[in-house]
Amino acid sequence: MKKYEAMVLSCIDPRFQSKVYKYLESEKLTGKYSSFAIAGAAIGVTHKRFKKWHSTFWDNLGISIKLHKINKLIVINHKDCGAAKITFKGRNFNSKIENEVHQKSFFDIKKDLKKRFPDLEVKFKILS
Repeated sequence: MKKYEAMVLSCIDPRFQSKVYKYLESEKLTGKYSSFAIAGAAIGVTHKRFKKWHSTFWDNLGISIKLHKINKLIVINHKDCGAAKITFKGRNFNSKIENEVHQKSFFDIKKDLKKRFPDLEVKFKILS
């Protein structure tokens, strides 16, 4: 089995697919990563509103570590995120709140990662 450098966690939003690809290309990662796309990226795998999705992500990450021998998780969230808005349904949503939602999702995934896969490096990115 071939060794890959990372697993990429990104959002399913079609507006950001080419931006994710270009970012990974700029990092010289083309063809060197496995990917997992879910609504909200880190928000989708950490926020209690999407709890049913969490184990699917962690199971996939474990498989990617085992099969692809990855040593890094790259988490790519994005601005104007629908999943971030859903977490604040009925409240006044703005860019400050959205940034807080992204940062909390990064904190939560890093905390879970340290428990589950302590040797895995993690990198966070927010695309505009």
